[in-house]
Amino acid sequence: MTGQRIAWQALSLILLLAAWQAGSLIAPAATLPPPGLVLAALVKAAGQGDLLHHLGVTLARVAASFALALTVGSVLGVALGRVAALDRLFDGWVVFFLNLPALVTAILCFVWFGLTEGAALAAVALNKIPGVVVTLREGARTLDPLYGDLARVYRLGRWAALRHVALPQLMPYLMVAARSGLALIWKIVLVVELLGRSDGIGFKLHLFFQGFDVAGILAYSLAFILVIQAIELALLAPIERRAAHWRD
Repeated sequence: MTGQRIAWQALSLILLLAAWQAGSLIAPAATLPPPGLVLAALVKAAGQGDLLHHLGVTLARVAASFALALTVGSVLGVALGRVAALDRLFDGWVVFFLNLPALVTAILCFVWFGLTEGAALAAVALNKIPGVVVTLREGARTLDPLYGDLARVYRLGRWAALRHVALPQLMPYLMVAARSGLALIWKIVLVVELLGRSDGIGFKLHLFFQGFDVAGILAYSLAFILVIQAIELALLAPIERRAAHWRD
């Protein structure tokens, strides 16, 4: 089954490249460069070290803001899901921040705190925390009370009960928040870098846009997409499979 799925994914990728190549034959090269030209730009940037530097900077920002958003959002989400009074009191806050555009948050953070690294990370985290809160709140609401009763019968401590009883039940919701968070956070990081940072993939895309260098835009975007996909396959997917073993 896995081999069949890989085969279909490979076929899908080949069809995408074929469509891209066909489109590049119709459109001007400056507007839609062919895959070969983009690959050459990618290899050149990687060889010069420019791509790796900016890619590393952006990945560091993604990791820091991802960890911050997931940690804070999970704690708040579980609290709102377990304490009805808190949920009623702060539900309006959650809805407000869920609908606050990322661009507005980034601009306000830069205006209030300056063009600093902390402001950039805060802008990204603030945009993702409400989504994590909503997901973990639903997970906390579905915790099976029977497992809690078992933990009390066997006199598990608070941390042991959290680790062996609550966390396994929350893990599917946590993985949903992590996957959606990773997909969203790196996009917001690029916007923040474009607006107020002097390095990173977003900063380079801004420079390419000013020079109308579509090949450079596609090359840097493709490199970052491949890295994020590798993180998904090599890190998040195995963690999710391992966390789901308790259901078997």
